[in-house]
Amino acid sequence: MAWTVDGKTTLVTGGNSGIGKEVARGLLEAGARVVLPVRSTAKGEAARDDLVASTGNDAVELMEVDFASLASVRDFAKKFLDTHDELTVLVNNAGGTWSQRHETEDGHETTFQVNHLAPFLLTNLLLDLLKASAPARVVTTSSGAHKPSRGLDFDDLDRSRRRYRGMGAYNDSKLCNIYFTTELARRLEGTGVIANCFHPGFVRTNFAQEGDTFLLSIGTRLGTLFARTPTKGAETGLYLATSPDVEVSGEYFFNNKVAKTTPTAQKADAAARLWDVSAELTGVGG
Repeated sequence: MAWTVDGKTTLVTGGNSGIGKEVARGLLEAGARVVLPVRSTAKGEAARDDLVASTGNDAVELMEVDFASLASVRDFAKKFLDTHDELTVLVNNAGGTWSQRHETEDGHETTFQVNHLAPFLLTNLLLDLLKASAPARVVTTSSGAHKPSRGLDFDDLDRSRRRYRGMGAYNDSKLCNIYFTTELARRLEGTGVIANCFHPGFVRTNFAQEGDTFLLSIGTRLGTLFARTPTKGAETGLYLATSPDVEVSGEYFFNNKVAKTTPTAQKADAAARLWDVSAELTGVGG
């Protein structure tokens, strides 16, 4: 049977703006039901109204979650599992960057938790349902920003011992997304669930325009002169979620094609180690 999301339940994190919102729009246009985990109910409602108006598909459900709280992720997953018996596509898109070091309520550096630990935990909590819904897909937004990373410092993943650099933390988190995808795909072999990640390109969104990222926000605003639209940036993520032509797993895509990563990003031993550490930090099975 050909792959389709028509009538299927999908979940898109970070779906109330930017790339995530455009992926959600594309899924709705393809006939899917879309669950949007949101931190701000007001922003979520505005996004839902726009998505319904533009697609004519009113199958948009808002559920509250805060990725800066692992307890909130657990609560969200429990509520989702209590109210849904199927999940065909999970899009891990939510993320952010901060110029100053902040810690979450769990004691982790915020970029590391929001961009990696939270989606790692969410995916693992929903994994049995994804398997039961197979064929299914996990799509994660990574970035070409992984390329400057020289690798993870497993003795200081929360950057408490080093001089903090916001972009360094972000670069490492995007490397984490690739490692996560690589190891997840390996663990999912034979289950009917495939996992891939993608680089959206430099996209004109509100990324880095909030919080304490003043200098970065100036740079990104200047860069918008050359940036892709959110619709263009979402194309590869939407392709990975909806196209019947996607059969590979564990790959990094750009412009709807498998793309090259750095030698650092191809280290399977580092991917496996990150998985084990993340499982210990989040309390899920290794």
